Amino acid sequence: MIINKTNEKAFEEAIEHVLISNGGYIKGNSAFFDRALALDSTTLFKFIKDTQKNMWDSLVAIHGADIEKKFLYRLNQELDARGMLDCLRHGIIDYGKKFDLVYFKPVSKLNPETQERYDKNILTVTSQVHYSLKDESSIDMLLSVNGLPAATIELKNPFTGQNVDNARKQYKYDRDERDLLFQFKKRALVHFAVDTDEIYMTTHLRGSKTKYLPFNRGFNKGAGNPANPDGHKTAYLWEEILSKDSWMDILGRFMHLETKEISIEGKKIKKETMLFPRYHQLDVVRKLGLDALKNRVGKNYLIQHSAGSGKSNSIAWLAYRLTGLHDKDDKRIFDSVIVITDRLVLDQQLQDTIYQFEHKFGVVEKIDKDANQLAKALVTGTNIIITTLQKFPFVLDKIGDMSKRNYAVIIDEAHSSQNLWMRKMISRMKFAIQWKKEGLSQI
Repeated sequence: MIINKTNEKAFEEAIEHVLISNGGYIKGNSAFFDRALALDSTTLFKFIKDTQKNMWDSLVAIHGADIEKKFLYRLNQELDARGMLDCLRHGIIDYGKKFDLVYFKPVSKLNPETQERYDKNILTVTSQVHYSLKDESSIDMLLSVNGLPAATIELKNPFTGQNVDNARKQYKYDRDERDLLFQFKKRALVHFAVDTDEIYMTTHLRGSKTKYLPFNRGFNKGAGNPANPDGHKTAYLWEEILSKDSWMDILGRFMHLETKEISIEGKKIKKETMLFPRYHQLDVVRKLGLDALKNRVGKNYLIQHSAGSGKSNSIAWLAYRLTGLHDKDDKRIFDSVIVITDRLVLDQQLQDTIYQFEHKFGVVEKIDKDANQLAKALVTGTNIIITTLQKFPFVLDKIGDMSKRNYAVIIDEAHSSQNLWMRKMISRMKFAIQWKKEGLSQI
């Protein structure tokens, strides 16, 4: 869709129109936004009563006429303690009653009810939301899922003399991170600064210390975005990334609260970082997933990733994406995904990144003992196996004996010094992906 008007209001309305007409959203009502709770309880209760009526009725028997007030009190407690992302993914419990706040799209079609529930999610796009208890400050656009804020957007149109840099400054200096909507992890999870040419995003507003990452596609092996013959350079944001299936996929399977323990003056402090994938990370994971779904086993790939652009996170997201692939008969395409690093001591960042993404027993196993441990993990079908290049040859023959099993092998950093050995090993695999720290991400 071509946006040819020159003011910010027209820019805002055009984006809203695309999200509502083609993106799976409905128009939100700014009057429904509760500034004290920083959410839309009207839409939230509509979703819960429609999808979990029996559970809601049982809670009515406990709370009576005060049920909505008490439910919101409990929800606010959980959001404050656990954060929005965790509550979206795992729901909340009130008086022993478990409530889901969102339904994510299932990876298979084994249970048709999960698809029906997913279809009942209510995605809203709301313009000019007044969020502050102190004044009438407003955010240009708010994206919510079942009434719960997920993303804010500040828009600038260069035709008015302002650009994405002004949007970033607006977040830094005009948005108070103490306002509940902007409090780290408690409400909106990501904040986009957008103009017609470029996009930046942050997951943590900290005034002048706020750090942004580009959310641009890249152009000619560099920064920025390519020309778009059908509209603005940044149209991919509202036409693709924020469309329902894509956005719910990001919230359900990409966003991640990374926790690290750091030492400051002898004291151990927990540091939390909300990870939101950059465009090139989404692009490579989704393209590889689609290609594997189409061609299944039998192909090898080389991914080039520039230093500092999130290679470990990309590998982790890809590993989980491949474990969830199912064919048209709802059978898993890969029995296990094996992630190989070339270091004698497992790359700590890589293994921690993958391991933090999923804590369930049997989903991820770090091979830090011997080849027997690796062989056992292969036989038992552990979803994701992390091992070193040095251990892998000892069980390569065992993989060959498992004719009824399919494996995806992700190799971290394919160095020229090991190319001959690597080529021999890859030639014996059914599906392998190599990552090399050079250039831009590509397939």
